[in-house]
Amino acid sequence: MNTPDWNSFRNLARRVLREGAPLTLDEAECELLLRTAQEVSITDTEAALSTPAGAMALLREAERRIAEGSNRLTDALHLMWKFQGQGDLDSARQQMREVLAVEVVPYYRELALEQLDGMADGP
Repeated sequence: MNTPDWNSFRNLARRVLREGAPLTLDEAECELLLRTAQEVSITDTEAALSTPAGAMALLREAERRIAEGSNRLTDALHLMWKFQGQGDLDSARQQMREVLAVEVVPYYRELALEQLDGMADGP
């Protein structure tokens, strides 16, 4: 599994969305937005980059998917480990199944599947 490097994207999102810096849509920013959008399963990115409003919407949606997916997976992992510690593997597995039911970011889906597969040998 390749871990996405979202540091540059997060820096861009912070500067634009929180600090009010302009989204310049130069070649580097466009490439970063396109790559990140692909990594978080956003389609129709070329059309989004054709207008400043579309580019901002793309930036917001990619940032939302990364943040919500990370939070969702982290919360589920904590509960999974708690249930595993209690010997309740069914409930532990259910945490990962619930992530998989709603998660669209391939990286987070892959992590959840790995956790679920790791529990397949248990009782």
